[in-house]
Amino acid sequence: MSEGLETITYPVKDLAAAKALFSKLLGVEPYMDEPYYVGFQAGGVDLGLDPNGHRKGLTGPVGYWRVEDIERSLKALTDAGAETVQDVGGGKRIASVKDADGNPIGLVQAP
Repeated sequence: MSEGLETITYPVKDLAAAKALFSKLLGVEPYMDEPYYVGFQAGGVDLGLDPNGHRKGLTGPVGYWRVEDIERSLKALTDAGAETVQDVGGGKRIASVKDADGNPIGLVQAP
């Protein structure tokens, strides 16, 4: 079902401070720098900073696994607590489920 890890998103309270820290850590500037999301490319994985993450209930980073068919993958995980699929722009779609311990697992489908 999964094709590999694509994105790790961190909920952050201070976007400017988090952006500065991750820029230093990764040694690159963000490829996307918007008030609602800052994204970096590092080692073939997207690393995202979400200033609205805590408001969405995130308490830590979420890994998003690349899938070919998000609807089929989400259906297979429905019993694990699936949430709504979201279109996040540019044809990219995400969904999340929770494992038995309540940890979030993200799915992402490329456009």
